[in-house]
Amino acid sequence: MTDDATDRPRLTSKGARTRARIVEAAAALIHERGVARTTLDDVKVAAEVSGSQMYHYFPDKSDLVQSVIEYQAESIVNRNTHALSRPNGVETWRKMVTTAARRTRARGGCQLGSLGSQLAESDPEARALIAAGFEQWAAAISDGLRSLAEDGKLLHDIDPDDLATTLLATLQGGLLLGQVQRSGRPVEIAVDTLLALVVGR
Repeated sequence: MTDDATDRPRLTSKGARTRARIVEAAAALIHERGVARTTLDDVKVAAEVSGSQMYHYFPDKSDLVQSVIEYQAESIVNRNTHALSRPNGVETWRKMVTTAARRTRARGGCQLGSLGSQLAESDPEARALIAAGFEQWAAAISDGLRSLAEDGKLLHDIDPDDLATTLLATLQGGLLLGQVQRSGRPVEIAVDTLLALVVGR
């Protein structure tokens, strides 16, 4: 029995939990060490699975990396959607991203952006998945901004889609500066300055 969308065998509940545990462990290791320095054996140990389990779900590293990309994109989109759907959603989103950068001092950079910098030029399939993840992320931000536009709180008649892309690019740049400076301050400065310029109070 297979899943028509992926042509993969459908998993039991236990199997789905095991696979998810492997992906979560791999995501954490890859964010900490990078793709090149993370092996399947490393992930096997971190996820506490056997070699046969590891290779049953992920026959090679490329399959696992693609699943990590999808996991990171989905996690980011869910967090952004949750924050932006709350009352005063843009302010909630701002607090979420700046608090996270300050807490971690931007160590590791962006979970999705760091994958892009490692894989975009060497792995076309991974690049396409990362690009799709960023599109979903920008769409989530745009949805959150649309209510501000409808309330007339976006200055200069700015298009929510354009502003979402600008915010995302600003956040990525702030995270890169923060990563090399080991500080959350660049993210705070970048995001706060842009929002002050475009959002009416």
